[in-house]
Amino acid sequence: MTVRSEVHDFVRLGPLPSEENNAEEGDEAFDALELALHAIEMPVTDEEAQLLVECFGNDECFGLAWTLLHLVESAPTSVVTSEPPGGSNTWVETLWVRYRNTLTD
Repeated sequence: MTVRSEVHDFVRLGPLPSEENNAEEGDEAFDALELALHAIEMPVTDEEAQLLVECFGNDECFGLAWTLLHLVESAPTSVVTSEPPGGSNTWVETLWVRYRNTLTD
């Protein structure tokens, strides 16, 4: 399966910047990321989810990280199916916990 152009466009702009970035050019980058992220329609493919999971930053990025998380979780197969190594990105760890919770239901 091919990766949609909207996903490629977002990945090229990523990763998500920190909420602590107060630079004026940071505002422009944020706006571009926000538009590109919202252009991606759910569900994403497994291949797209693999690319998108690399775009998480270190914080919530004013809510965009949650939008990205929900996009990644819309894939048919979970991206994170084993416990990530210590020091992994917080969002990858969150995906792991959420996946693990589905196994106990």
